Amino acid sequence: MSQIPTKQVLNLSVAKDIAQAAELEAQSHGWNVVIALVDDGGHLVYLQRMDGTQLASIAVAVEKATSAVHFKRPTKAFEESLAGGRQAILSLPGALPVEGGLPLVYRGEIIGAIGVSGVQSDQDGVIAQAGTSLLESLL
Repeated sequence: MSQIPTKQVLNLSVAKDIAQAAELEAQSHGWNVVIALVDDGGHLVYLQRMDGTQLASIAVAVEKATSAVHFKRPTKAFEESLAGGRQAILSLPGALPVEGGLPLVYRGEIIGAIGVSGVQSDQDGVIAQAGTSLLESLL
């Protein structure tokens, strides 16, 4: 008889912890950013905008996270493909070719994603990585 598998999920408490780790990294550099966390379906779980961050970064952070979870890869992969001349990336619905979105992997499963926006894309990536590093410590 078939069994329903157990699924790992991103809950609000863990999302807040991930965002806090990312925020600490941003603060250590003096960077103001928006940090968005989405679940494995791309739905917003948690969002925070640091004081002084541009309003446009709200939508960008959410889109980075959504792109990372839907395509199961960092948004930097799309940025690198585009920089390498693969303009077809621009026609993929929901693929945002800007670094700063990372899938959140827990025990081998993608449970969501983090998106960061507000500074240069490589800096957004550093902040997002700080958030994912916290998740890795929960294993």
